[in-house]
This record gives sequence, C-alpha cells and structure tokens, in this order.
Amino acid sequence: MHPVWSTTASVVSTIDTITERIGRVISWLTLFLVLVVCCVVVLRYLLNIGSIAMQESAMYLHSVVFLGASAYTLKHDGHVRVDVFYRNMSKKSQALVNSLGTVFLLMPVCLFIGFMSWDYIGRSWQILETSQDPGGLPFIYLLKSLILVMVVTLLLQGLSELLRSLMIIADRQEVQS
Repeated sequence: MHPVWSTTASVVSTIDTITERIGRVISWLTLFLVLVVCCVVVLRYLLNIGSIAMQESAMYLHSVVFLGASAYTLKHDGHVRVDVFYRNMSKKSQALVNSLGTVFLLMPVCLFIGFMSWDYIGRSWQILETSQDPGGLPFIYLLKSLILVMVVTLLLQGLSELLRSLMIIADRQEVQS
C-alpha cells in the first residue's frame, strides 16, 4: 500500500478508536441517567420530596449523552438516513454520497454551529453561569460547552468518514470501522 494510503488508514483508525472509546464511556451514562430519573420520580411522587439539583443533573446527563455521543452514532451509521436509493448503490457510489454529504452538509453545519455558539458559550464562561433556580447546579457554562464538544468530535469523525470514503472510491483497502 502506498504510504499516503497507509497514513490515511492510520488516521482513520486512530479517530475511530477515539470515537469508539468516548462513545462506550458515554453509553454507561445512560444507565446513570435512568437511575437519576427514577430517583427523581420516586422522591417526588412517592415521598413528596423535590430536588432541583437532581432534576437538572438528569438534564446534564441527557446533554452529555446526546451531544457527546453524536460522533459515535455517526461512526456506527446510526444517524437518520433516507436510503431509498442509497441501499441499492454500489460501495463506491455509497462512498461518493457519504463523502459529498460530509463535505457539503456535515462539516459546514458543524462549523456553523461552532461559530454561532462561540460567543454564547464564551459569555457563559465569563460569568461562570449557574442555574437560575434555587438549589440548581452551578455549572451551566460547562453544560453549554458540550456544544463545542459535539462540534469537535463530529468534525473529527466526519474527517474519518471522508477519508474512509476516499479510500473506497480510490479502490484502496476498505478501512473497517
């Protein structure tokens, strides 16, 4: 294999490994999320005890799962796809569709989200924004920072998907995800 393709395969493998590890760690948070929500429900409806901090922690966990695992979902092709034509295409045609989608949709949208949220997140960090509810969690600025985590991880995984597609189009060894 040509050194360029070998390096490309190595980059794809490295990004995929990072995404996989992040996704597996985050997947365990769903169990914790279910436990927190169950506790909130039991405390509220059976014991008549409310906890703003516990309710907000469920929101935080949901945000971590959703924003932090977006790249993992992309890696495993778990995103929404209207595949009426796609599923019947050859691997090369699918790779072409994937690469065009990555370059013209995924990456510009991620960059737009990152650009548009930069000041929003920066202002939150400047004031170390906290919950407006009494007894709420004091880490709103960290919660908002998850937007940038999503942007960075999706851009990295998008690069991996693009390189993988280019290898398929060029008839190089297909990189396993």
